[in-house]
Amino acid sequence: QVLLVESGGGLVQAGGSLRLSCAASGRTFSSATMGWFRQAPGKEREFVAGSNWSGGTTYYTDAVKGRFTISTDNAKNTVYLQMNSLKPEDTAVYYCAASFRPFSTLRTQRDYDYWGQGTQVTVSS
Repeated sequence: QVLLVESGGGLVQAGGSLRLSCAASGRTFSSATMGWFRQAPGKEREFVAGSNWSGGTTYYTDAVKGRFTISTDNAKNTVYLQMNSLKPEDTAVYYCAASFRPFSTLRTQRDYDYWGQGTQVTVSS
């Protein structure tokens, strides 16, 4: 049974940084595509960043390019999302997701099979 557990959310001022973690367990993740999504109040869940498990290929939505970095620690079975220069519009619940389909730059919810419970990120102005 695949389990994804996010942590690291919190309250931060605009311009600050946070690092989210996603601990993955339950199967071998070497073939997985990992993604981060977010959902702001009243809005649909949207793609933020994705990576193959090795971290050799990463991709981002335009709104976070240059500010967010997705990375993986294979030894710890953990995926990270480093968020710098945070803005109030980054406020959302952030979700980790995993897909075991053949790798491609997966950007939609239906491409991912497993989801974490989410962690709240609040950026104050």
